[in-house]
Amino acid sequence: FFSFKMPRFSARWIAVVVLIFVVSGVFFFCEYLIYFPTILKCAWPKISHVRGGEGIDGRPMDSTLRAMVLSDTHLLGAVGGHWFDKLRREWQMERAFQTALWLLRPEIVFILGDIFDEGKWSSQKDWEDDVRRFHRMFRHTTDTELVVLVGNHDIGFHYEMDWFKLQRFEKVFNATSTRIVTKKGVNFLLVNSVALHGDGCPICQSVERELIKLSRDLNCSLQHYPLYRVSDAGCTGQDAAPPEERHLLFREKYDVLSKEASQRLLQWFKPRLILSGHTHSGCEVLHDNKYPEISVPSFNWRNRNNPSFILVTMTPLYALSKCFLPEESTVIAVYCSAGACLLFLFLAHCLWMKGLLQCFSLCLLGKHKSL
Repeated sequence: FFSFKMPRFSARWIAVVVLIFVVSGVFFFCEYLIYFPTILKCAWPKISHVRGGEGIDGRPMDSTLRAMVLSDTHLLGAVGGHWFDKLRREWQMERAFQTALWLLRPEIVFILGDIFDEGKWSSQKDWEDDVRRFHRMFRHTTDTELVVLVGNHDIGFHYEMDWFKLQRFEKVFNATSTRIVTKKGVNFLLVNSVALHGDGCPICQSVERELIKLSRDLNCSLQHYPLYRVSDAGCTGQDAAPPEERHLLFREKYDVLSKEASQRLLQWFKPRLILSGHTHSGCEVLHDNKYPEISVPSFNWRNRNNPSFILVTMTPLYALSKCFLPEESTVIAVYCSAGACLLFLFLAHCLWMKGLLQCFSLCLLGKHKSL
């Protein structure tokens, strides 16, 4: 026969255990779990008029392409990037991307430029560090193809761009300024829109010559700069630019492509769909009443409170849906609420312990007087 005493836990130890449990639970939810219920709300859009096991053009449904499109990740560099800002936002993008890959399983992912925030002036050492972090954050299996486009922050605006920075980017990401990516019969034209200023610069001339060679009817065009539009005044939706910014006029060759370059692209390729980034906000524009363009918002909390990405289901036709990520304000609110609750529990614990001490002191005082 064995007997033993159950250990007695003091109120202090119970408080410590509760504190650890609450802090770890809140941290795990905000930094990991929150991405799952948010992205689970997203679904691949369905193309209408599909009958039986065939697509609208008679194709089997397994030939349907699922593409994920995001933009403007802006990985912070060594010069202007604060270490905590870098840590916080890069962790957010990594968890969002990895969760989306695991839940949605896209066959191809496009990132529409401005991969880095300081690629236009970073040293070779800093560039290699930024590239290493990008490959860690956006790692993927062989089942998913990752296609990266160049943006103005990667190689500089038109007047900052040179062959060294362009070729450095192209070598790392196996990219060229103008190319066609074909997946399951769907053609994507990828354009270095930074080089479409039409001023006869050597890189511009090279890109335009390649575009003329590729000029034919394609399914989809992807680029960093949006085609020319006056402003975001006609843009709506929860990820559109703030109301006070929508009527600000865009500058050609800086905020959007020039009128001339935009018209040339439309005339050369007559794209069925145009996807662009750069503005950090969402917008839908119909050019010449027949060429739809979707501006994809930034994927980074640093650029907007509610990042998102686009899901595209494609045969020769296409359907799109938008997937929003957790809002940074929501995560901050959860942390603040948890902090307030912990403070309340701490104060309640202190008052309770103070009450016990007072009772104990009164009891001792009473016994002393009775003696």
